[in-house]
Amino acid sequence: MILEGIVTTLDSHGEINVAPMGPIVDEAIETLTLRPFKTSQTYRNLKVRPCGVFHVIDDVLLLARAAIGQWDTQPTTFPAEKVEGAVLASACRWYEFEVVTVDDRDERTTIEASVVHRGWLRDFFGFNRAKHAVVEAAILATRLHLVGREEILKQFEPLRVIVDKTAGQQESAAFELLEGYVARAHETR
Repeated sequence: MILEGIVTTLDSHGEINVAPMGPIVDEAIETLTLRPFKTSQTYRNLKVRPCGVFHVIDDVLLLARAAIGQWDTQPTTFPAEKVEGAVLASACRWYEFEVVTVDDRDERTTIEASVVHRGWLRDFFGFNRAKHAVVEAAILATRLHLVGREEILKQFEPLRVIVDKTAGQQESAAFELLEGYVARAHETR
């Protein structure tokens, strides 16, 4: 099963990278299969420091900002306990992991990781339909290089209807951020 969340990794200088990612997880979340592209900072960081932290979140504005790399300020973090890494202070729960294997023969890599520590900060609020729509929009926004702006904007249309009907302030702000980002992007296909 794919579980959408956020992965934090550190580069060779200790700078934090915050990236949305949907690893394949087992039911107990003891293993993660990450599939970053070779061009991603997450991939480069995991090659240098083979560990990180996977976060379960319900803050879709954080997810949207991570997807497109647009921050007012970097999210608050604290040090991981068992790996060289950073935990998002706003996460619901987190899973510290160590890389077991890397298969980077293809452009989209396959990284198998083992969870070595887990933590809980608060209960998961849950997702309403607008939160789901923002997650889908964030995934689409990260695919500009594969799909192209016009097609993504077309796919945003039914998501906008859901957001308009069911969103709170956070979901509306996240969707508007993603919509603006895609609308301003240069056509890539």
